[in-house]
Amino acid sequence: MRVTKFEHATLTLVQSGRTLVIDPGSYTTPLAELDDVVAIVLTHEHPDHWTPDHLDRLLKAFPGIPVFGPAGVVAAAAGYEVTQVDPGDTVEVEPFRLRFFGGRHAVIHESIPVIDNVGVLVNDEFYYPGDSYAVPESEVRVLAAPVGAPWLKIGEAMDFVLAVAPRQAFGTHDMTLSVVGKEMARTRLRWATEQGGGEFLVLEPGDSIDL
Repeated sequence: MRVTKFEHATLTLVQSGRTLVIDPGSYTTPLAELDDVVAIVLTHEHPDHWTPDHLDRLLKAFPGIPVFGPAGVVAAAAGYEVTQVDPGDTVEVEPFRLRFFGGRHAVIHESIPVIDNVGVLVNDEFYYPGDSYAVPESEVRVLAAPVGAPWLKIGEAMDFVLAVAPRQAFGTHDMTLSVVGKEMARTRLRWATEQGGGEFLVLEPGDSIDL
C-alpha cells in the first residue's frame, strides 16, 4: 500500500491499483492523475478537510463512489450522498478496510463548539486521526500525525505519538506553519516516535511511503 501526502491534511492510499482519498480540503491543490478512486473519507466538516469543489471534481471523475464521514459531515455536505460512520464502525471498500475511532474534534477554545471527528485506520496498518488525539485500539504501522493547528499544542501532539507508538510516522496538517515551525514540530515528533523504537519520516507534498 502506498501512502502519499499532499498539501495540509490530504492523503491518498493506493493498493492493487485502487485509490482511497482522505480529507481533500481548501489548502490542497486539485488532485490530478488519480487512478480508480474507490472511496473518499472526510474526517470532519471543516473546510481545510473538504470542499465542494474537490468533491465535485472527484465525483465527476469517479461517479458513484462512496463518501464516508461523521454526522457533522453528513449535515455540512447536504446535497451530497455521504454515508455516516461512527467510532467503532468498520467499512469494507475493496481493497481497503476502514476502522473508525474517536468521535470528537480536539477543543480549539471553550467559546467554539466541538464538532464530530473520526480517525481512520486503513487495513490495520495506516492511521490518521483527523483533528484529534484519538488513539486507535490497534497497533499502528504508519501514523500521519498533525503538527500544526489552532487546537494543537506540540506537547500534546508528542504525547499522542507516544501513546500510539507507531513503527513509522510523518507530519501532516501543516500548511499553517512556517518553514521554521514545521522543522520545530517535526523535530519534536521525531523524538516522540523514536521513544517507541519507531522512525520519523519527512514527507513534503507529493512524497510517498510504501507499506
